[in-house]
Amino acid sequence: MSFIFIDREQDSHSLAEELADGAPFALDCEAAGFHRYSDRLCLVQVTTASGRDFILDALAFDIGAVLKDSLEDASTPVLMHGADYDLRLLDRDVDTRIRGLVDTQVAASLLGEKSLGLAALLEKFLGVRLAKKYQRADWARRPLPTEMLDYAANDTRHLHELVGRLQSELADAGRVSWADEEYRTLETVRWQEDPDEDPVTRVKAARDLPPRIVARLREALQWRDDVAREQDRAPFRVAPDPLLVEVAARQPANVGALANLKGMNGRLARSHGDTLLERLGRVDAVADTDLQGYPRRRGNGGPGRPPPEVEELAQRLKGVRNRNAERLGIDRGTLVPNAALVEIARAGPRSMEELSALGELKRWQLDVVGTGLLEVLGT
Repeated sequence: MSFIFIDREQDSHSLAEELADGAPFALDCEAAGFHRYSDRLCLVQVTTASGRDFILDALAFDIGAVLKDSLEDASTPVLMHGADYDLRLLDRDVDTRIRGLVDTQVAASLLGEKSLGLAALLEKFLGVRLAKKYQRADWARRPLPTEMLDYAANDTRHLHELVGRLQSELADAGRVSWADEEYRTLETVRWQEDPDEDPVTRVKAARDLPPRIVARLREALQWRDDVAREQDRAPFRVAPDPLLVEVAARQPANVGALANLKGMNGRLARSHGDTLLERLGRVDAVADTDLQGYPRRRGNGGPGRPPPEVEELAQRLKGVRNRNAERLGIDRGTLVPNAALVEIARAGPRSMEELSALGELKRWQLDVVGTGLLEVLGT
């Protein structure tokens, strides 16, 4: 076995000893959101500076007792790839905020790499090919086969070498400070959940539906959520969004009609269909004037679409951004996202101090495009 599997805190002493010296270590997380109702943290993989691979079972014991001190030590580099979601999971499930982050996806984006997935980067820079067999595996199953665990270990066992290659290229391009600023910003990511979010806003097709169908869809989504929680299944595995949109629009008269809809699981319709139809029936009894349709922005609910003059100015700012992105060989959105340019156009700063105070641009972005943006804003 090429890794050490730890499912009890008392077996973690060798890992704790290696982490205590403050040397860089690679880290990755596996969650169960693709299969389970809860996307809870299931595994954490660690590859130490000595090259030893450890896999911690986050469902079996409190991994924070082993990792927290090292993860929160700013002097200890934590090497990750595409860390955004893992940072949120560690914040929520382990109450841990990483410091000393080095993210290979961020580094690659600042070098202008087109393919930012770990597999693509490992193949290009190291000639390593990763298998994709368990990309969507259920990491909450127990016991986990050795083959799955070895697959998981691959997500960290090459990161030390990859970081070395990318950092060297960043240095050659004069972009190490860019990456450091991006890493520190990414460290501030936290788990956020809005208990008041209207579920229909997560369904793209709902925006243009009539109020009654939106109200029916809302009930169908809440019904699906109840079933998913009960069965510990990812909601989309219970019933996909397009099917629920069709249910809301077609108004099946009985369980049989519900079961006959394309994509509907017959067993689900028979076991939980009555409840769904009852909820939809309650919506049908509501007067048109009392229906809650798709939520619209109004008043101070958000900035909404900018006025024409702001859109025109934002387009000119995009021109500055685009020319610099082409010169640097990096993605336009990596240099400055469109949303940031719109906010800058709204505010209309007239000096570097005012532009910086908006908080839309980091220092490295100000250095690259700040002067050019101000020239446009001043005309």
